[in-house]
Amino acid sequence: MKVVEPPSLKQEAPLAHPTAIISPRAKIGPGVVVGPYAVIEAGVVIGARTIVEAHARIQGPTIIGCDNKIRAYSSIGCDPQDRKFSGGESRLVIGDHNDIREYTTLSRGTEEAGGVTKIGSHNLLMAYVHIAHDCVVGNHNTFANNSSLAGHVVVGDYVGLGGFSAAHQFCRIGSYAFSGGCSLITKDISPYTLVAGNPARLIGLNLEGLKRRQFPGEQVQRLKMIYRELFRQSTAIRDLATELLKDPDLSDHEQLLLDFVLTSERGLTR
Repeated sequence: MKVVEPPSLKQEAPLAHPTAIISPRAKIGPGVVVGPYAVIEAGVVIGARTIVEAHARIQGPTIIGCDNKIRAYSSIGCDPQDRKFSGGESRLVIGDHNDIREYTTLSRGTEEAGGVTKIGSHNLLMAYVHIAHDCVVGNHNTFANNSSLAGHVVVGDYVGLGGFSAAHQFCRIGSYAFSGGCSLITKDISPYTLVAGNPARLIGLNLEGLKRRQFPGEQVQRLKMIYRELFRQSTAIRDLATELLKDPDLSDHEQLLLDFVLTSERGLTR
């Protein structure tokens, strides 16, 4: 009898199309598939089972985790679009299970800002998304077509950016926030909130997003209460946040919102 090894125990070799160009100084993990005319340059590390589609280009130093999909014509790990960048040490780090769609551009960091652009895991970056140098993006985010982050933007988890949204340099976008399409983000967006417009203005809580993430009704009501206290009063918002932090029964979500308010440097979208 012929014994067949279970697929889960096999160590699949990478599979590259004959027209793909892969540097001998790139490290390609098991089960990686590289499509026609893709270019993978020196200093690139690609984790297991990642798919690199036709004509994609990956420049190093770039570290990519496992089970990602890098779609056609995307440019990953490209040089920072920063006049001050002169070729210093910089890199891009990407987590696992991301879907990076067609024509997306992800830049490496710049030396003066620490040198690293970071993308987390389980993100969907739709076609033509641009993430500039030194950005830090968390997990489970959805960036719709043509949305862009300028340099040094920090994004939390479960954030949604509508199509053609653009975030100014050094802005922060809190977890569970959402921007409507064509929003121009010039100030920090508080967690759990919904903004829209040019410039972006605060609309309210991101109730649909909280529902999709199955937030308990009691937690949503607590966030509504804090939202009303912070954003519908004439009192200085930092003083209000400091006072609300004294509540010993705050949940982690409420603590996150209040801490975000107190640490904002660019000011909050109101």
